[in-house]
Amino acid sequence: MALLRGMKLWLAGLLLFYVAWLLLAFGLGHWGLASEHWPMALSMAIGSYAAGSTPMGGGTVGFPVLVLLFDMPASLGRDFSFAVQSIGMVSASLFILARHQTLAWPMLRGAMLGSLLGTPLGILFVAPAIPDLWVKLVFAVLWGSFGLLHLYRLNEITAHNACPHSEPQRDFRLGAWLGAVAGASAVATTGVGIDMLIYAVLVLMCRVDLKVAIPTSVVIMAFSSVIGVVVKSLSGDWHPQVFGNWMAAAPVVALGAPLGVFVVSLIGRKPTLLVVACLCVVQLFWTCYVEWQAIGPAGAVIVAATVLLGLLGFEWLRSIGRRRPRPEASSGLSSSGIQVPQAG
Repeated sequence: MALLRGMKLWLAGLLLFYVAWLLLAFGLGHWGLASEHWPMALSMAIGSYAAGSTPMGGGTVGFPVLVLLFDMPASLGRDFSFAVQSIGMVSASLFILARHQTLAWPMLRGAMLGSLLGTPLGILFVAPAIPDLWVKLVFAVLWGSFGLLHLYRLNEITAHNACPHSEPQRDFRLGAWLGAVAGASAVATTGVGIDMLIYAVLVLMCRVDLKVAIPTSVVIMAFSSVIGVVVKSLSGDWHPQVFGNWMAAAPVVALGAPLGVFVVSLIGRKPTLLVVACLCVVQLFWTCYVEWQAIGPAGAVIVAATVLLGLLGFEWLRSIGRRRPRPEASSGLSSSGIQVPQAG
């Protein structure tokens, strides 16, 4: 009965969104603008599936498509990520909550608090000071290193099927610091990143099951995206081309992200993670190729060194996790109050 009520709330939210979108498209005459940007709708059909099924927000696809493929400014990629994730990932989050999927609540609550403070400060004071090229490279390095991690650690990451001993207060504090730092840096400049960081800590350091870590990362990215939308709206600082791309992509991601949550529960996460990891690595090399004239050999060396530094950071988290107590059996509860999902 509780599941049925939750699904009804999710469906009601979907209905409300589509009524509003139809009003914008046909009542206010924006259908032509939406149809003009149809390539973004096609791209986000893939991006929204990844947003619901992996720790990589829809902006992970939207950002490189706009910035690298369509040669748009990085500020558009970031603003579009906020706008489209506030629909797709919020829809996926409501779907996750409706299905009563297990979440790492202590760390999630802390990350929400940290993002609530860090993301607005980053948008208002950090992002304006970062050159456009740097934003592109930060995005490329961030997700390139994350993709490489999954290419050589995928079997180990997907093998976790239990939760370790944990301390809720410590997890809350850790989440708060991570949320504040990621919100003020990665989220504020690229529109994504906090989901990846929380996921990495949960999986590598806390050795949490993907069935817990990925939904948790989806919810924190949805929350941070809504913060981004509120801050951008109150400051009136939206990129002028966001609305057209949003009109095209929003009706796709509203269903695509929850579909990713559902489908991945049937086929498993390993195939999807492998494909998305390869895409992350490809966009890293693609960025270096497109921006070669600007970065040159010296810049390429710096990018490679930064990727290596990121991988060392992930390995450091993994080394901490391997020194922690062995995970509890998958049929019980962790001491942090996280119900451990069954394997399979």
